[in-house]
Amino acid sequence: MAGEIEDAIERAARESFTREPPKTLKGKIGYLLKQLGSAKAVAQEIGVTADSVNRYRRGARKHARADVAARIDDAVRARWQPGVRKRRQRQAASTGGITVETRARFGYTAPVGTTDDGRFRRLTVHLAPEHARRLFEARDAGAGDQQMRQIIADGFKEVYFQDGGARAMGLSDVAINDIDYLDLDF
Repeated sequence: MAGEIEDAIERAARESFTREPPKTLKGKIGYLLKQLGSAKAVAQEIGVTADSVNRYRRGARKHARADVAARIDDAVRARWQPGVRKRRQRQAASTGGITVETRARFGYTAPVGTTDDGRFRRLTVHLAPEHARRLFEARDAGAGDQQMRQIIADGFKEVYFQDGGARAMGLSDVAINDIDYLDLDF
């Protein structure tokens, strides 16, 4: 799946809300009006007329079409507590680190005489802040999913496979393939 790591980062960021966004259509429209300033701006954002936005605001229309409701929800979530998201990412990159839970095929290059056959593993590993920083910087720079996978694989190599330098020092390249699921927490 393209963008698997990006999706996991976004899910983790959404889970870091300190308050839930508005649940009602009227509340969501009210929030968007405060953020964007006018019914016309909100209408352009969600793809309806300014009159429809005003009807939603007044409560004259209680339900939006499914596609419009999805656009409203996306617009609210994109703006909801961005400071909390950024603060959590800065904290993960500086002191907290990032926890990666995945089930994927891990392969690696190892010295002769050891097994380097890739196999599925279910791992939950807490990576150091350095890896979180590299991951966020790569995402912000527009890196592809493969590059972000490699950053996570490097973290797994150091923390899980080499146990911080206590074992498997001959291990060189670790690769993540065939991801069943991947979840991040920071």
